[in-house]
Amino acid sequence: MIEYHTVKRIDNSRLVRPASPARLGDFWRRVAAGGAMASCLLVYTWQHFECIQLRYEVEQLESLRAQSSLLNQQLSLEAETLSGPDRIYSIAGKDLGLTIPLAGRVAPAEATGDRVLAQAGTVSQPPRP
Repeated sequence: MIEYHTVKRIDNSRLVRPASPARLGDFWRRVAAGGAMASCLLVYTWQHFECIQLRYEVEQLESLRAQSSLLNQQLSLEAETLSGPDRIYSIAGKDLGLTIPLAGRVAPAEATGDRVLAQAGTVSQPPRP
């Protein structure tokens, strides 16, 4: 006698095992704990990288401040040099032909109320030595 074995293919993909409520609650507690740990880690890394970024910015600002201070010193020195009385007298005498007025050559201007009138006149300069 010959026996035959037949194989029945049963589709179990539609079957769903019911989860127990205790196991489901444990799953959600683990998910919440993992989420809390992940959020703490993300906040820590964000603060760490923000701190590094601020250090770079402070370093750049200190460098800019040092450059500005140096430029300020240079400009102050140049302003003092340009506004020196000797330089002003030499430019007034050589380039503009101005001289120190002699006694008796200066006459006070007459006040004409609230308006000032300009008058053209020739001033003779003594010959230069």
